[in-house]
Amino acid sequence: MLEYARWKYILIAAVLLLALLFASPNLFGEDPALQVARKDHTAMASGGQKEVESFLKERHIPFAKGYLDNGHLMVRFANVADQLAARDAVNEKFPQELITALSFAPRTPEFLRVLGLRPMSLGLDLRGGLYLLYQVDVNSAVNQALEGYAQDARRALLAAGIPLKDVTVRPGNAVVVQLPPEADATAARGALNQPFTGLTVTVESLASGSQIVGVMTPAQVRERQDYAIQQNITTLRNRVNELGVSEPIVQRQGIDRINVQLPGVQNSADIKNTLGRVATLEFRLEDMQNNAAEAQATGRAPLGSKLYTHTRFGRPVLLKREIIATGDQLTNATSGQAQEGPVVNIKLDARAGDNMLKTTQANLNKRMAVVLIEKRREVTEVDGKKVTRDVTDEEVINDATIRGVFSNQFQISGLTAGEARDLALLLRSGSLATAIYVVEERAVGPSVGRENIQKGVTALIVGMAGVFLFMAIYYHVFGLVADLVLLANVVLLTALLSLMRASLSLPGIAGIILTVGMAVDANVLIYERVREEIRKGVSPQAAIRAGFEKALSAITDSNITTLIAGVVLWVLGTGPIKGFAVVLILGILTSMFTALMGSRALLTLMYGGRRKITKLSIG
Repeated sequence: MLEYARWKYILIAAVLLLALLFASPNLFGEDPALQVARKDHTAMASGGQKEVESFLKERHIPFAKGYLDNGHLMVRFANVADQLAARDAVNEKFPQELITALSFAPRTPEFLRVLGLRPMSLGLDLRGGLYLLYQVDVNSAVNQALEGYAQDARRALLAAGIPLKDVTVRPGNAVVVQLPPEADATAARGALNQPFTGLTVTVESLASGSQIVGVMTPAQVRERQDYAIQQNITTLRNRVNELGVSEPIVQRQGIDRINVQLPGVQNSADIKNTLGRVATLEFRLEDMQNNAAEAQATGRAPLGSKLYTHTRFGRPVLLKREIIATGDQLTNATSGQAQEGPVVNIKLDARAGDNMLKTTQANLNKRMAVVLIEKRREVTEVDGKKVTRDVTDEEVINDATIRGVFSNQFQISGLTAGEARDLALLLRSGSLATAIYVVEERAVGPSVGRENIQKGVTALIVGMAGVFLFMAIYYHVFGLVADLVLLANVVLLTALLSLMRASLSLPGIAGIILTVGMAVDANVLIYERVREEIRKGVSPQAAIRAGFEKALSAITDSNITTLIAGVVLWVLGTGPIKGFAVVLILGILTSMFTALMGSRALLTLMYGGRRKITKLSIG
């Protein structure tokens, strides 16, 4: 007789029941929805939900009852027209309190949603939206680090009372401190111990005086480049969240690129302008002892000052080189309205606040300016050839007299309402560590996504139907068992992808179809082994047992080699390739479980209880 351990039956039944439960949310479909979140990043409460729903009822916009999801309010609609009308109405009514995003919400029953069960989300190629691939200027990140070393060196020598000729950054990742002949190079070297920590430092004697050279090590360069990429990823995620995009993907791709996928977004010009802006602020004191017009005429700024010709007030201005605070030291920025017009309310961290307090105390009735710095890349034509160059725009947007002492909270004026709103968003979400440039852009329409879904599902159904038909005809009853096992395999794979919150894309659908084709191989190997045993004259029940035991090694070997390929794709691949690899790896594991345990359990139930079997329906 055939026997199979009872605990194995219980395990298989429990796994299949759980799989049906986790996969069930994918059966209900989805509706157009509006995702509503608070601008202050606090969780939306039931009171806010009632307020939004009451407002929509007042406007006579039909909707299904909303629900709270991870601090956001999701409101479903029957069609896109109602969804768009609701978005416009909410944005008009709550411009300062709420952020809205067009989205899709599953029609999952509430009891499943309470359990935390969700369907698989759809990738960009199925949902439609905007795909952006950014190149990170990692060399600029290294130069920024060198500029930081240079500024720290100026401060250290000034504090130590050591005369200084100049501090420059030169190619080769080096900071050069030039000293006049009367300066003590040994004392200067000692004063630079802390600001040049980690650098390789050498002292050189020249006819015009000494110079101290600090060089970044290769490890420091790599560390700075990696930091810039990770910081940019964090900033891009913050900016995407500020824009209210639903289910975005922001991830590193390769050595120096960042992949941004924004499902449902079509206004690419506005999105690119906000995401890719490299904007920060600098607060500097004005040099009131020298004449800016004279410096502009001679083309040379006095030592210790910097000339700015691009200003909001139409005149050149000289600013001190010492920076009081930068945009990197902001903890919050919001747009608002004051007597002088639109303003940006700034809040600095403790260190910058202390520096601002000391500066304003020592410079009452003097002028302080705010410099907006933006980096961009432009293409120009030189001698008939297109040349790409990096451009840094520096504009003095505010220059006001210090009338009182303040520290970490103050306002920036002199902006339009739109400029104040955009600047507050950029500063609040954090500045990019270095410039990024779009190297690839694709807009996928939702109609294309629907067509991809229909074709992918059709391919899956046709492929499975062909396999099911072949197995039923060729292996008879055993073929029907294989069909049930294949169906269970698809359910189990769907459940795992839903549980992992995986995003389904076209390569993912291809992986599911490939898994169905591969899963049937294990059943074919087992059934052919059973046939061989029967031809040898072995009894039917012994043939079934031998078929599973002898096919195990071949099934294991073939799946392990495929599993290795899948792991390599997952480790080295990016984007769609990684998604395909995830489906492939999970499909191998589920097919092994269903083919080896599920098939044997069914066949044992069918033939194990009979004392005498003369023939197997295996074709």
